Amino acid sequence: MTELLATLYATTPGTSLHLDGDALRIVHPERPGRHLVPLVRLDHIVAWNGVDLSDDLIHRCAADGRSVTWLTRNGRFLARTTGPQTGNPLLRLAQFRSYDNPESRLALARAMVAGKLHNYRQLLLRSARDIRGPRQSQLRSLADHHAQALAQLADAESLSEVLGIEGNAARGYFQALPVIAPSATSGRTRRPPLDPVNCLLSFGYGMLRVAVHGALEQVGLDPFLGYVHGVRPGKPALALDLMEELRPLLVDRLVLTLANRQQIAPSHTEKLPGGAIQLTEEGRKFFLEQWTQARERTWQHNGLGQDIPAALLPLVQARLLARHLRGATDAYLPWTVT
Repeated sequence: MTELLATLYATTPGTSLHLDGDALRIVHPERPGRHLVPLVRLDHIVAWNGVDLSDDLIHRCAADGRSVTWLTRNGRFLARTTGPQTGNPLLRLAQFRSYDNPESRLALARAMVAGKLHNYRQLLLRSARDIRGPRQSQLRSLADHHAQALAQLADAESLSEVLGIEGNAARGYFQALPVIAPSATSGRTRRPPLDPVNCLLSFGYGMLRVAVHGALEQVGLDPFLGYVHGVRPGKPALALDLMEELRPLLVDRLVLTLANRQQIAPSHTEKLPGGAIQLTEEGRKFFLEQWTQARERTWQHNGLGQDIPAALLPLVQARLLARHLRGATDAYLPWTVT
């Protein structure tokens, strides 16, 4: 099993990060003292706007293969450095050939969407166990619709049919968010999010994208050549593909649990003049604390028959995809739980 390393999230404006021997030194005018983090414990650094990294630290991270990602204050992707590219070019050739083969692309798209629908169904069933009355019946009915969608997906003969099945299931799920968490608003809003739950979902998806993108690069796959989302300049399609099966239980479950426990405080978000909702500095810190703790939780992996820490699931799935593309397995095995 790969060693579980940490991600450093630097969110506070005015913070600067420096190289200090074999450690990272954190400096902020309002926090005196010498704050060091050994580099050997870190596999990734995520820095928000307003946080500076010294050149020597960036160079050291590149030399070590430690990625650095920069985000906007609202958690949207800005840039990423990874150092020299690694991986077998033969794997990327296999990835390209699979994309150009309609049957292979369809099979991968079906598997990835099936993983997403299965895990959303599990989220709905788990949520239904914790409530009673009409809400429980609604969630179980929606879970049945996801089961029907999975059956339809197995017979889908085109990518457009796969996307139609996925889209219908996603709309039904997001419309039912208030049934899972009464404080949520019905429907998915983004760019910008218009309520706290959607704001946290968008932020969580951003954190998951960082993890998946890094896992694909570590394995040697091209994050921009996907099978479900297709190919568009600047769009990490494969990272978005691999996120689909991970989103329900790694992000949605966390956000909806925080909402149901009334842990999302008014001070965690702020409303902008145009109606958009964004996280405050306090809200970012709060969610990242919860996200970091959730990454340590182990999850069942039906296909592998073992428990795996959430932080390692993106890497495990990237490796399973690489094995399939190399021809070592007949099909891609998405992450699913029971």
